Amino acid sequence: MSAPVIGAALGVSDLPTYRDWLFEKDRDLELQSFWQAEALADGSWRPLAEEANKHLDGFKGRLGIHGPFWGLSFSNFDFEIREIVRRRMMAGLDVCEALGATQMVVHSPITTWDHFNMAMYPDGWERTVELTHDCLDPVIARAEDQGVELVLENIEDADPEKRKRLVETFDSKAFRLSIDTGHAHYAHGRTGAPPVDYFVRSAGNMLAHVHLQDAEGYADRHWAIGRGTIRWHAVFAALTELESNPRLILELRDRAEIPESMAFLEREGLGQ
Repeated sequence: MSAPVIGAALGVSDLPTYRDWLFEKDRDLELQSFWQAEALADGSWRPLAEEANKHLDGFKGRLGIHGPFWGLSFSNFDFEIREIVRRRMMAGLDVCEALGATQMVVHSPITTWDHFNMAMYPDGWERTVELTHDCLDPVIARAEDQGVELVLENIEDADPEKRKRLVETFDSKAFRLSIDTGHAHYAHGRTGAPPVDYFVRSAGNMLAHVHLQDAEGYADRHWAIGRGTIRWHAVFAALTELESNPRLILELRDRAEIPESMAFLEREGLGQ
């Protein structure tokens, strides 16, 4: 079996630099220039989308975006805040429509506090599910019609099964799972979560997207692959068991480290 083709998370301004690399193997691409609240609220993202479309003319890889995320919890108890969150997600789908993107990354609402405290409340989990549905049901319905897949990325999640159960309650092909390897490794090191390959096996064929970044298990580093302590052979062994063909996206703090990361993955026979 040949090694999987690796894609990347890039800004629109990075596209000229990495255009040839993206096009040579029809790599998956996640654009990360469309999450700012101000731009989503007033529509000023549109010229940037037009610029992206010019750079990507003829692109045949799978295209997605990182949706809005700062301060936007789907399970916020305040109904007015949930309305704002819903509006931001709808604006993210507007971006997807303008770009022809078929996937949008969104963030898990489950916190470290939830992990250690939710069980004290008789309806704690049920309330989280209820509020998340109130926020996202219209978004998921539109995503289904639009042919876009929302993927729920682990952030503070210490229990990958709980996030999976949350997505399963929607029973929609437009809502799937994402794993950020560095977030999982941070949770493993700091809050007792299982190792990264366990996150992959928990997600199973609901996994549609992976952020590949390295870390040491203390913080969210977004280091080049090979610089941290993630057990990459175990992670990719778990990925080979899947039939869902998730998008494998390098998400590095310094995008100039993409060649270094690719050199590691190619040397170890893990990616191309």
